[in-house]
Amino acid sequence: MSENQQDKVRRLIYQSCYTGTRETDTLLCGFAKEKLPEMDAAELESYEALLELGDPAIWAVISGQLDVPANLDTKALDLLIAHVKAR
Repeated sequence: MSENQQDKVRRLIYQSCYTGTRETDTLLCGFAKEKLPEMDAAELESYEALLELGDPAIWAVISGQLDVPANLDTKALDLLIAHVKAR
């Protein structure tokens, strides 16, 4: 059975809010609640791929300590980085 978009958004918001470290949870949770409902299927897929990196890599990419992997250089990541910088 295929997951519908609304359920995927809910699942990704939950995963964003409970990644494992408080710092990443704080950054991702607010972003996910605000932006994920507006994303299309492709953007949600790229955001999900970002979550699969795990907290240390996500933090390193967001903070600029790690170059963005080519497969994750997407609009979703651009939105996340802009969201973090605006805080």
